[in-house]
Amino acid sequence: MLEESRFVRLASGFIDRAAEAIEDAAADRAEVDLQGGILTVAIEGVGQYVLNRHGPMRQLWLSSPRSGASHYDYDQASGRWRDSRGGPDLASRWREELAAAGIAVALD
Repeated sequence: MLEESRFVRLASGFIDRAAEAIEDAAADRAEVDLQGGILTVAIEGVGQYVLNRHGPMRQLWLSSPRSGASHYDYDQASGRWRDSRGGPDLASRWREELAAAGIAVALD
């Protein structure tokens, strides 16, 4: 398990980069709100995504109107947030879901 300070740095970095990338790519299509380390992205006709860090488990949690809730652990070997149940990594899942909503964004 990651040390708390490293987890906070990595998780906050991903959340901050995601907020900026989505806002840049979809300013006219999505409402992006980042407060207290919780990223909310509301897309009209799709719904609301919420991404936040969960400190006790050292995970990022994503709530998606398309795929439901998923939890991600940081994989030090790849530098990616991996689905705890073996699904796609966080950047890939969100990129695919946003693309389905007509928003092209790079999240790595």
